[in-house]
Amino acid sequence: MTSAVTPGIVSAPMAPPSEDVQRRRIAQAAQDFESSFLSVMISQMFTGLEADGPFSGGSGEATFRSFLSDAMARQITRSGGVGLAAPVQAEMLKLQGLT
Repeated sequence: MTSAVTPGIVSAPMAPPSEDVQRRRIAQAAQDFESSFLSVMISQMFTGLEADGPFSGGSGEATFRSFLSDAMARQITRSGGVGLAAPVQAEMLKLQGLT
């Protein structure tokens, strides 16, 4: 089996992202990590709760509970978090040689 090659087209190697772009990506990744961690922690708070009482959301509540956990985790992170993003970011910067 042969693959088709378009003659005359040479793909140029991509330039590495600037240091500023790398720092922004690392900061975002650290915040995303903190949000994911918090989402798991928050979802554990709901483990064992019954969703069938007179004032509950029924089966819909159980279905959308993960969305609620994610939304609460993102809001906590946006409001300053629990202090997990900063050390994760510092370690990632150190590993990339950007300290």
